[in-house]
Amino acid sequence: MAESLFDKLDQARIKAKIPDNTKRSQDWFRNKMTSLVGGKVKTNDLLRDKRVKPVTKPMLGYMYTFLYDAKTKDTLPYWDRFPLIILVDRAPGGFYGLNLHYLPPILRARFLDSLSDTISNNKFDETTRFRARYDLLKGASKFRYFKPCFKHYLTSQVTSRIVQIESSEWDMAVFLPTEQFVGANKRKVWNDSRIGIR
Repeated sequence: MAESLFDKLDQARIKAKIPDNTKRSQDWFRNKMTSLVGGKVKTNDLLRDKRVKPVTKPMLGYMYTFLYDAKTKDTLPYWDRFPLIILVDRAPGGFYGLNLHYLPPILRARFLDSLSDTISNNKFDETTRFRARYDLLKGASKFRYFKPCFKHYLTSQVTSRIVQIESSEWDMAVFLPTEQFVGANKRKVWNDSRIGIR
């Protein structure tokens, strides 16, 4: 079997002698991403990656990615065809998720750092999840980055399998350039998000 994208990234990190789960490793991934994956990641490659697992019933607190076709796309200024979310609550017809793509990579990392206070444990295994809910997020200034990320997704509009990103891969996943905005380029989206969190 071909080496997965996550394997390649992790092997490059190890070869560079960068310790795992540190600010230095986050900076390294951000700076090296373009050379490692050519600046682009193919959606289908990530959805079929052997280290991401498909799920039939997404659970609160876990990170997921999937292809999406927004039902109200004709009225939205822009939307993400390939969200990377932390599922925070159930919603009518689907779920609420924090789509990290609405933040530029460095703010994603900062947001993930602030959310680390809510994780269920430090094992970074299948039992590790975020305990971030809407009431908690809106009530604490350190979680201000959540505002542009909070989105309602309809299950009927998910057009691929939903895959879970393992907790040990969260740091890498936030730096993967997988956002696929429709209606605006990422610079416009990220600029709007920065304005929204001031």
